[in-house]
Order: sequence, then structure tokens, then C-alpha cells
Amino acid sequence: MSDAPALPVRIPTPRHYLMCPPRHFAVEYSINPWMDPSRPVDVDRAVRQWTTLRDLYRELGHTVDEVPPQPGLPDMVFAANSGTVVDGRVLGSRFRAPERAAEAEHFRRWFVEHGFRDVTMPRLINEAEGDFAWTGGLLLAGTGFRTDPGAHAEAQETLGVPVVSLNLVDERYYHLDTALFVLQSEADGVRAQVAYYPEAFSPGSQRVLRRLFPDAVIATAADAACFGLNGISDGRHVILPVETETTGLADQLSARGYEVRYVDISELRKAGGGPKCCTLEIRK
Repeated sequence: MSDAPALPVRIPTPRHYLMCPPRHFAVEYSINPWMDPSRPVDVDRAVRQWTTLRDLYRELGHTVDEVPPQPGLPDMVFAANSGTVVDGRVLGSRFRAPERAAEAEHFRRWFVEHGFRDVTMPRLINEAEGDFAWTGGLLLAGTGFRTDPGAHAEAQETLGVPVVSLNLVDERYYHLDTALFVLQSEADGVRAQVAYYPEAFSPGSQRVLRRLFPDAVIATAADAACFGLNGISDGRHVILPVETETTGLADQLSARGYEVRYVDISELRKAGGGPKCCTLEIRK
């Protein structure tokens, strides 16, 4: 008989996601270190990669709605940056880069047209789930490159949930969702569990994360470089870029009882995006 401890039983929970097809995807400007307008972009390939991700969500039992893409907004595919929804309350976004500013209104309109009555647009720069991660008990809030630190207090007031501020210090990981994601939400006495890349955070924020999540999955530089921290988890199934199959992150997750599924997001990564960037979660 094996003396190895039994793996935890991971229970998936159905999720509701909002996405936007990348029919107008392009890299026409540079607003993060991953974007190089001189590199060619294959729009058809980007659409195929996005479609595979959407179809995987549905295969796993999740609901996916779509916002119509708009000409002239090539980054609209990165829906996570356009809203934060907790208990049916919607806090919209206000982008730092003027190239993306018009996206916020299209998403606001979608929420209003689909019956959401508590929709607030922020006064301060707030790039939504790009910098906000809901653990089921806390809203982890990133700052340093995009979201204004004052927007954290605005989110707490609007959404009515406690907010913990985290400082990002590596420009490659300019949003919180490139350096941390939630594996297991807090529920029924079960503590939340996250995965994160420590070096993306300031020393003080690293101490906060160690205190809040002593059992976190700690990622490496190789994990982070292929957007392995831009993952999606339903509590059991974890969707990661295919490159993480060889970086070690997937092995760590499997050893904790998670079931890893891989997607190729290489074309979308040319604009600095991964699975989570394409996915806004609606929590009613």
C-alpha cells in the first residue's frame, strides 16, 4: 500500500462568463511590454484559439455569453478588463490607455441591456478583473501600473466587500491577473487558495500574500513568462496555457488534486493576454 497522502477532493462549481470574440484583433500600438506592432498577427488563428477556450468552458458546464466586438477596438477580446461583478453588483472600468477607453461603454451597455440594475462606472482608473481577483471573501486589488490605488477604496464602497491592496513591481506583469489567480474560492469553511508569482509583487505585498494564503501554489519565473498565472479555475478544472505543461506549474496543481486543461493562446499573447484576460466572470 502507498503511504502517499490522498489528494483533496476538488468540486467544480458552474460559472458564468462573459467574453468577446477577437474578430477585430490586432496589435496596432504598444501599451505593455508584450506588444510589438511590427510582429505580424494572424486574426483567424486568434479566433480559433479564442473559440477553443470558449468551447472548453461550455464543455466543462459553464455558461458563456458574448459581447459583440467593435471595429477599431482590437483589445476588446480581453473582456476581463471591462468589469467586476460580485453578488450581482457591477463595477465597470476606466482604462488608463486612451486606445482602450471606448471599450468600457460597450460592456456597460451589455450589462444594462441584460437586466443588471446595479451598474456603477468608476471615477478613477480601474481596469476591473485585470487588477481585481475575488476570493469569495476578499477582493485582492492590484496597483502599480494600471489601476489607480484610490480605485481600491472605490471598489470597496461600490461592491461592499473588503479589499486588500497589492503592489505590482515588474512591468511585464502589469495587471494582477498576470501574476496571481484564484484556484479555490472561500466557501463553507473552506479557505481560498491562490497561485501567484512572488517576484511580481513588492516585498510588503509578498508578506501579505504569505500571511493570507500560507498554502498558496508558488509559481516560478518560467510559469509567469508564459502567462501561467493568467489561468482560470472552477475549483477543480484549471485552464492554463499549453506551455505550462513543461514549466512545472501544472505538476504542482495536479499534486494538489486539480485537473489541468491546456489551451494555446500564443496569438493572443502577442497583445499581452491569456485565458483569464479573455474571461470576465459574472457572479450573481
